[in-house]
Amino acid sequence: MTSYAAPMSHVDDSLESDGARLVVRIWLPDRPGALGLVASRIGALGADIVGIDVLERSEHVAVDEFAVVLPSDDLVALLVREIGEVDGASVEEWQLVDRFPDPRLDALETVEQLMHATVPTDLGVRLANGVRSEFNADWSVVLGDTDVLAAIGTDIPNSSVLQALAAGTTASPAVAAGEAGPDDLAIAPLEAIGAILLVGRDGHPFRRRERQQLLALARIADRIATLVT
Repeated sequence: MTSYAAPMSHVDDSLESDGARLVVRIWLPDRPGALGLVASRIGALGADIVGIDVLERSEHVAVDEFAVVLPSDDLVALLVREIGEVDGASVEEWQLVDRFPDPRLDALETVEQLMHATVPTDLGVRLANGVRSEFNADWSVVLGDTDVLAAIGTDIPNSSVLQALAAGTTASPAVAAGEAGPDDLAIAPLEAIGAILLVGRDGHPFRRRERQQLLALARIADRIATLVT
């Protein structure tokens, strides 16, 4: 089982209680009643669902992240088994967390940091820092035509590899629209500064909602860049 720190929205903090806080990514068959069956399995363990974040939805499958408060952390393995008992449902990833992150608030905080930039290079550094934290990524890079303008994180590929990744993904209309892309990479253009934002995250696939959120942040950064140049 892979664990990770995941974003979560729509969490009602007033419902949180003493117990183990768990973020669970669940694959659900996209049919009426499936979500209710999973919720019933979770509730049967005495757990509370305090948030659900829809990451991706297709014709047959939905990928959701649940914020769950369990009575104790020794129930995690049982929780995973119970969810798997629902026909077509499975747990992709999970992690015990101290608090439930909120991607809406995280995105606003990233934008707030971008607003303090005074020059484009500072903007690139602030953007790389913000998205690495917001998306729990291993690394984040702002890549210019020939140079790396900002790089934050660990195990960052070298410049030639980054250039190849950028060239190999930007040509795809689906990637440009935030509809698809490599599991471990999300990208967004920064046209105002002639650069591209690349975000890497190993073992925790990017989903459609995350890719589109990254594109939105890049568009905001682009607008700010026109004001500080």
